[in-house]
Amino acid sequence: MKTISTTLHRSNFLRFSVVVLFLLVGGRTFATKLLIPMDNSQRDHLKAYGIAFWTLQQDLPIDWLLNYRGGSFLIDHYLTLEQECTIRGVTYQVIADGQAALILQEISDPEANMEAVKLEKVPKIAVYAPESFQPWDDAVTMVMTYAEIPYERIYDKEIIGGALPQFDWLHLHHEDFTGQYGKFYRTYRSAPWYIENVRESEEMAGGLGFAKVSQMKLAVALKIRDYVSGGGYLFTMCSGTDSYDIALAAEGVDICAPEFDHDPIDPQVQQKIDFNKAFAFKDFKLITDPMVYEFSDIDATDIHSRIGQERDFFTLFDFSAKWDVVPTMLCQSHEQVVRGFMGQTTAFRGNLVKPGVTVMGENKAQSTVKYIHGEFGLGQWTFYGGHDPEDYQHMVGDPPTDLSLHPNSAGYRLILNNILFPAARKKKQKT
Repeated sequence: MKTISTTLHRSNFLRFSVVVLFLLVGGRTFATKLLIPMDNSQRDHLKAYGIAFWTLQQDLPIDWLLNYRGGSFLIDHYLTLEQECTIRGVTYQVIADGQAALILQEISDPEANMEAVKLEKVPKIAVYAPESFQPWDDAVTMVMTYAEIPYERIYDKEIIGGALPQFDWLHLHHEDFTGQYGKFYRTYRSAPWYIENVRESEEMAGGLGFAKVSQMKLAVALKIRDYVSGGGYLFTMCSGTDSYDIALAAEGVDICAPEFDHDPIDPQVQQKIDFNKAFAFKDFKLITDPMVYEFSDIDATDIHSRIGQERDFFTLFDFSAKWDVVPTMLCQSHEQVVRGFMGQTTAFRGNLVKPGVTVMGENKAQSTVKYIHGEFGLGQWTFYGGHDPEDYQHMVGDPPTDLSLHPNSAGYRLILNNILFPAARKKKQKT
């Protein structure tokens, strides 16, 4: 009896110890929630998105509280989650379940322009970029690196090979889908990096069975279009926006000068453009001169270069959170007026945006739009003008932006909204 009693005592002690250890190390603390505020009280807005992503990776759901304190996150309170916030320098509050219930009750009020969206799925992210790219070349990869959000790099070979369906979200690194090598010909045609880019692209096209780079890029653009149509999410910035749409609209038309593809341009190039094939833009005029650093008149860089940095802002639209949930998610910010920034494609002329496109950010005084969204088939896309939200006029060869100096960047928050957006899609059931 003594042996049995001792054994039971030890067993109970071990069981108790395991429970205590679980609670201390990573267990759910009872009747509490963790609130990550996204208003001006947040120390690091960008890393807060990384916390949200990390939470989903732990198979824990998140309530994204749209328009509540700047788009805050509400999560079951675990000590490991609290520790992760502390390590990353993210502001958080531990609140009782009763307080959380009151917040959700406030949000659910039909008169309140707020909504709670459940995030459940870990988005699988792909970045379309060449092997030679560096994360600091692109705002999206730079902010994902800073926020500690994982992604995979894919390029022409992988897309042509059918890799896209395995991803939930695709970002187009500042790419030229027209086959004109970014229209860098005038300034950089003798630069070693430009010459190498042309050589690599032509070699890639030939290896994939295409006669010209422009034909390969069109094939890639069409694969991406089909990916979106099938339910994918597409995000791109800067020249990835208009060059992609131009490539779709110019399907089957040679828009490249001989300097790019070694044969004449179609003499009726403008008349053959089919705007119905484009996602976002209509009635634009192509600029085919290889000496002009511009694809078309979609881009409003000329307008914004005249107004100057001190007057260059865009305003986010205020959508109905309960009725227009998607654009509300994409516009979550602690600032409604955001500082503008330049790029090869800085912003879009408002009169060239298709009527069905949702405009989410605009410079009304200049009749330009900065941030737009739309649906295609079962999927969705977002175009965001400009290169780097915290580098007003980024030039080739400029040093990378140090995001630790801009942890509360409203411009970068818009990128992260898009990255987190696919998490609202339901997880596939195991059965």
